[in-house]
Amino acid sequence: MELYTYFRSSAAYRVRIALNLKGVQAEYQYVHLLKDGGQQHQPAYQQLNPNETVPTLVTEDGAITQSLAICEYLEERYPNPPLLPVHSIDRAFVRSIAQTIACDIHPINNLRVLQYLTGTLGISEEQKSQWYAHWVQHGLTALEALLTNRDTTGLCCLGDTPTLADLCLIPQLYNARRFNIDLTPYPTLVRIDAHCQTLSAFAEAAPEKQVDAAV
Repeated sequence: MELYTYFRSSAAYRVRIALNLKGVQAEYQYVHLLKDGGQQHQPAYQQLNPNETVPTLVTEDGAITQSLAICEYLEERYPNPPLLPVHSIDRAFVRSIAQTIACDIHPINNLRVLQYLTGTLGISEEQKSQWYAHWVQHGLTALEALLTNRDTTGLCCLGDTPTLADLCLIPQLYNARRFNIDLTPYPTLVRIDAHCQTLSAFAEAAPEKQVDAAV
């Protein structure tokens, strides 16, 4: 099994956490999103992932793209420990948190969107930062309300055991800090993040722990 990853990619970060939690070994292949004009655009990688994004997980069954699809594949192949809870309403809630991040917040703030804003549309770095802050703060405000008002919130987004929701939340908060977003308005999110950072599966998946972070 091979994981094509980039240390700063929030989406790849999610999958690294999932692999660690599951205790599944994967050989990492590093795709630098900035070097050589973006290695994700090179023909060999395009053939593997036509969307030219990371992560990509190559398994004996074939290649899988999109982080949530990869996490669900790992959940089905390696069910313990579970990333999704037993009860259907809880599973739906976990997916709603994960998708708020992976479908609403992250896609309009990832590298290729920000590059398009400054490169093709010619907006300033200040305007780009305003764009990023607006959408991240909008999404985090919603997440804070959802988790604060739900009695099932514990040390993690659901109870005290990490789920798919936490796999998405922690990389998004890491990314927000990189862009100097004030997280003071989100005490519940920050508390969950602090707990997850004490778990080795999360700590070892952090961007600064990756081999390509030093390259």
